[in-house]
Amino acid sequence: MTANFLRHGPGAITLACMLLASALQADAATLTVRVSDKNGMPALDTAVFATPISTSGINTKPPAKAPGKAAIDQVNKEFVPVLSVIQTGTSVVFPNRDNIRHHVYSFSPARMFELKLYSGQPAAPIVFDKPGIVVLGCNIHDWMISYVVVVDTPYFGKTDASGMVRLNDLPPGDYELKIWHYRASSPNEITAIRKLTLTPAGTTANFDVTLTGSAVGGVGAK
Repeated sequence: MTANFLRHGPGAITLACMLLASALQADAATLTVRVSDKNGMPALDTAVFATPISTSGINTKPPAKAPGKAAIDQVNKEFVPVLSVIQTGTSVVFPNRDNIRHHVYSFSPARMFELKLYSGQPAAPIVFDKPGIVVLGCNIHDWMISYVVVVDTPYFGKTDASGMVRLNDLPPGDYELKIWHYRASSPNEITAIRKLTLTPAGTTANFDVTLTGSAVGGVGAK
C-alpha cells in the first residue's frame, strides 16, 4: 500500500514502513514498525505513535497515565537526543553538561518557552502540555537543534539505528498510525499513515508510504 503526499519543497526523502502487529497476550498486542529512507537505509529517529480511534474515525481517550519525565541534555554544543517523543503532561529537564552557558528556547505554538543563559540545570522543568511538534534551539549556538514530538497517546516511540520501533501493550481496537521525521516532514505536520485494527488474535500488514513534504533539515555542524 502506497500513500503520496503533496510536495512542499526540496530535500524531501522517502520513508518505507513495514508494519507488523501480533498478539502478546489475550488482551494486548505489540506493534512493530520498520522505517527506511528512499535508498533502503534504516531511518533513525522517526517518531511513531498509534492513537486509539472509534469505529467512526474519531479519536478516543486512551488510558490515563501518570505524567512522565524526560531529559534533553546539552553536550559538546549539541542537544542530546536530537529527537524526543513524549506524552502530553511530561516534564522535561534541560541539563547543560558543557563548560559554557546555553540559552534554550522554543517559538513553536505547541510549547513556547525560554531558558536564558545558564549553566548546570535550571531549577524547574518545562511541562509540555499540548500535542504537536516543538523545535528547540540555542540563542548562542545557531546549529544546535532538537525536536520534541508531543503526543496524546501512551503508545509511542522512535526508531533505532536499525529503523525499528516496537509499541507494546496496545489493547485490541482501532488505531491511527502516525509518523514524523525531521528530514521528511513539515515542521508542523504529522503524517497519518493508515488506520488499523488490532485484535487479540493479532494482525499483519506490509505497506510502503512516500513522504514528499519539505525537509526540516538535519542537525548543524560546529
